Amino acid sequence: MDIYIITGASKGIGLALGKQLLQNNHQLICVARTKNVALEKLAKEEKCPLLYIEQDLAQTDELPNLMDQIFQAIPDDFESITLINNAGIVEPIGKVESHSPEAIAKSIAVNLTAPMILTSLFMNKLENKPAVKKIINISSGAGRHPYSGWGCYCAGKAGLDHFTRVVSEEQANKENGTKIISIAPGIIDTGMQEKIRSVKMEDFELVDQFIGYKENNQLQTADQTAEALIKLIQSPRFLQLDPISDIRNIGIELE
Repeated sequence: MDIYIITGASKGIGLALGKQLLQNNHQLICVARTKNVALEKLAKEEKCPLLYIEQDLAQTDELPNLMDQIFQAIPDDFESITLINNAGIVEPIGKVESHSPEAIAKSIAVNLTAPMILTSLFMNKLENKPAVKKIINISSGAGRHPYSGWGCYCAGKAGLDHFTRVVSEEQANKENGTKIISIAPGIIDTGMQEKIRSVKMEDFELVDQFIGYKENNQLQTADQTAEALIKLIQSPRFLQLDPISDIRNIGIELE
């Protein structure tokens, strides 16, 4: 059996990943602030075990309890286990001096602190488990290039990338180690993109460019992105990937 843990699974890429991973010999644990009832119904129809946990990842002190709940639902005889740290928020958008302390703290909590804590707990619980263990951190080009108006989002994703580099170094030569990557999935037609297109130019100078992506059909769908990510995760090539990757720079003709 292959186990998949997906955060931010109620919409966007997370939901698309959940739908496509509802397969024989899979078990899914989905985490989101609100349940997606349609995904639960689909899981029953596909006869794929699914545990849906409602949890706000900004409440980082609750994450140890969350991981305990996840592992209580996992059988001992799995072949592989994959954590997909997908949940993220783009807010607050605007110049840094306009952000409240609460908005800054929430952004970093969801985009950086929560994935760090979940990664640590995941590896700790599986340290001596002789199974294939993978962590996929969903990053962004914003973590690798500065964008005016996205100070918190850029900082969170940049931190996630560098954290991934460190963990990759620590796990590289470890017996029963975990393979971890931080991957930028490209520009995708999700609710986050809708939020970006709705802001004022004084808050985000590139808003017209992002509106153009939509108008010119330059956005990937969440389903297309999820399909590419799953092919990548399940490919033998996954274990040879650099810790910092971009889905657009990796050949899609994967085994």
